[in-house]
Amino acid sequence: MSDFIIDVAPVQGHTDAAWRHFHKSIYGGCQSYYTPFIRLERGDFRKHDLKDYTSELNGNHEVAAQVIFRDMAELRPLIEGLEERGVKRIDLNTGCPFPLQTAKGRGAGFIANREEYFRIPSLLKEHGDVEFSLKMRLGYSDPDEWRGVMPAISDMPLKHVTLHPRVARQQYGGDLYLDRFGDFLKACPHPVVFNGDIRTPEDIERAKTSFPGIAGVMTARGVLGRPSLIAEFEEGKEWSREQRLEKMLHFHRELLCHYESTLCGDSQILSKIKPFWEYAEEEIGRKAWKAVKKASNIAKYHSAVAMI
Repeated sequence: MSDFIIDVAPVQGHTDAAWRHFHKSIYGGCQSYYTPFIRLERGDFRKHDLKDYTSELNGNHEVAAQVIFRDMAELRPLIEGLEERGVKRIDLNTGCPFPLQTAKGRGAGFIANREEYFRIPSLLKEHGDVEFSLKMRLGYSDPDEWRGVMPAISDMPLKHVTLHPRVARQQYGGDLYLDRFGDFLKACPHPVVFNGDIRTPEDIERAKTSFPGIAGVMTARGVLGRPSLIAEFEEGKEWSREQRLEKMLHFHRELLCHYESTLCGDSQILSKIKPFWEYAEEEIGRKAWKAVKKASNIAKYHSAVAMI
């Protein structure tokens, strides 16, 4: 089981360095975590992106710097700047489906820029000391768009490719194109990691059984809603709801304590801790979930959490 990759994908506003640190210390299991995507703003790195990657809280887990870009004019300085800062693992995000990014040709919108896509291999080969991986979707609107860029993907020096078998326009809804995932798995010369609708230990096992050739799975919203997901799979048994909630509340206490010691005022603290529960409605129950969402100060927030 140790050779099977189980990674945690980034979710903006949720999986910051503190979340990753306490998740690893409490649950273990995960091989690698990925930073929320790093991008250029007015030609330079955003300070909060670098702060997250360089945080001392990253000391207990392996972290890859994920970058998002629309052309080589953005990708080159991202790679060079990160390498200068000692980064050894970089993940290329060509899978983000959010319209704010795809409309600018970033994330899953990048696949339409064939000319730039085919320039990636030579750029990556200039940075032999960096380990690269690629995260992608099947396409922007057509689940066969990946076929047109497979020659470029094949030529890239990659540790693995993480594929979410949807197109960008589906966002996170609609059916997975599992047949296309199978085609991609056969065509890709690199190890392939399955991403998409991994919410339970059974989902991980189903991905392994359906596609025996995969190198692993990646989860994001699944582990946010059920932080014990990876630990349960690693142990080979499903935890009871009581076990899951007990550990989840412990995780929450550690994270809240950190935010209370580093932030000032109810507003700042609530803006950081309330997203902890965003994907956990099924786990904690709708009544508590709604109360947490409505809490306007710390006292009301504590009362809401006490309902769990």
